[in-house]
Amino acid sequence: MRGIRRKEKAIESKDEVIAIIRKTKHITIAMSLNDEPYLATLSHGYDPENYCIYFHCAQEGKKIDILKKNNIIWGQALDDLGYVDGSCDHLYATVQFRGRVTFIKDSDEKKRALGIMIHALESDPEKVVKEQITEKSVKRVNIGRIDIEYMTGKKSKEVIISL
Repeated sequence: MRGIRRKEKAIESKDEVIAIIRKTKHITIAMSLNDEPYLATLSHGYDPENYCIYFHCAQEGKKIDILKKNNIIWGQALDDLGYVDGSCDHLYATVQFRGRVTFIKDSDEKKRALGIMIHALESDPEKVVKEQITEKSVKRVNIGRIDIEYMTGKKSKEVIISL
């Protein structure tokens, strides 16, 4: 794979890259079928033990149809630090990743995935875990797991004026 052109913006630390994924509430994944691209933005939870990202979604739909036929995705997590007015510059930290999506059938893994997502997204996760993770909800929910194969990061945390 081609490396980052602006080397000064590369994030070299794997821990920093993972911190960005953990901090962001949403990721966007790109997928393709028959040379037709499709994007989806998803809430997620990162699992450091298994180096994967979990997301939940409907049981059917365009995303599901595509991923069942071609499970390779490219994704992005973006920490938008804002546009700097008057400098024509935007500050950010971003993670790009490649992976494969599998839809989870095992109820224990589904429970674990839901717990990871709830802890990543909720301000009071324990309350939500108790109320939301039931046998009925686990059976009904569709959980996707992105097994990460490649990940890189890039950031611009200060204005760089080049004349």
